Amino acid sequence: MFDLRAIRDNPDEFDRGLARRGLTGMADEVLNLDSERRRIQTETQEAQQRRNALSKEIGAAKSRGEKADDMIAEVGELKMRLPALEDRQRTLDERMELLLAGMPNLPAADVPEGEDETHNVVQSYWPGPNPVDPATAAGAKDHVELGERLGMSAEDGAKLSGARFTVLRGPLARLERALGQFMLDLQTTRFGYEEVAPPILVRGAALFGTSQLPKFAEDLFHTTDDRWLIPTAEVPLTNLVREQIVDADRLPLRMTALTPCFRAEAGAAGKDTRGMIRQHQFWKVELVSVTTPDESNDEHERMTQAAETVLRELELPFRRVLLCAGDMGFSARKTYDLEVWLPGQAAYREISSCSNCGDFQARRMDARFRAKGSTDSPRFVHTLNGSGLAVGRTLIAVLENHQQPDGSIAIPNALRPYLGGVDRITP
Repeated sequence: MFDLRAIRDNPDEFDRGLARRGLTGMADEVLNLDSERRRIQTETQEAQQRRNALSKEIGAAKSRGEKADDMIAEVGELKMRLPALEDRQRTLDERMELLLAGMPNLPAADVPEGEDETHNVVQSYWPGPNPVDPATAAGAKDHVELGERLGMSAEDGAKLSGARFTVLRGPLARLERALGQFMLDLQTTRFGYEEVAPPILVRGAALFGTSQLPKFAEDLFHTTDDRWLIPTAEVPLTNLVREQIVDADRLPLRMTALTPCFRAEAGAAGKDTRGMIRQHQFWKVELVSVTTPDESNDEHERMTQAAETVLRELELPFRRVLLCAGDMGFSARKTYDLEVWLPGQAAYREISSCSNCGDFQARRMDARFRAKGSTDSPRFVHTLNGSGLAVGRTLIAVLENHQQPDGSIAIPNALRPYLGGVDRITP
């Protein structure tokens, strides 16, 4: 959501930000609607003030025994006119809210220009400068071929729930559980995130606050009692500061959760239909930070490093990518993607996306902060979110990067305590 005053003060800058997103400027439409809203608001307030003043004058006139027929008639006219003005004001307010709610966050100044993923900027590789060569993937099996021998069944998932569901059994089910526990332990003990166990069903207002609604309703699962299954724990975690004024001394708030996530994947028909890359249901460890505007850039770097550490500990080659303006998510002002190397696909694939949303979500949630004891006006917090990591995709990466010639999977050292010391799983 945007500050209308900022658009009024600098409409050209607002339109330039939208243009970087590949969108047509909308400042004129916003300001024309805003002008009409303010005109109707002024007219409504003047009519209400006139009615109240006349009501007092009528009472005074009657107490003096004077006639007040003309004033009574005018009050009657105002009473008939005011409901129409108030309805018009409500309609214009709703139109403005919908208009602003449908526009994405503006890119930060240091976000590269570009229309799509081809303009993203690779910033670093681990380990070392590009550690993998597509030629090294020759002969590597993908996670589907490996997984089917270890307890992965898309067929059973489809039998139970339809396409884009998978059943894991035995060693793979245990490996998935171990990955989630390892990630939570790392983020809570090494990076100071507070573990939270949030609801996975939320009201629409929570999804509006983090920008999934109204624009992305078709990508969500909606229940019969008007709740929504979360697409990511970003939604409940970020909304924990909804409609609050947080003491500045408490910031930054850092929270993490391991939850199932649910996505309809309405815009991904035909994409990644093989295996577990793109599922309707998956587990993910989410990282959320709530901080001050002055600290949000540093917090973004810290969060991204926390996600990178998971990949390093699991000995998974990856690269960090700075997304261009045209490829960022709706609520982000700056985003780093971490892309893990998958030899079975001879490609890098996204495994984490860490975004600084600035005050975009905070305005939708009315989440603010103020120094304890200060009489200054509260300011909007900045919110950040990132995957630390997507558990299913991490399982895929472990299978493909640690596969052995005999079809077994070597277990990274960091995971072995979570698997009772097991150093490999075998078909």
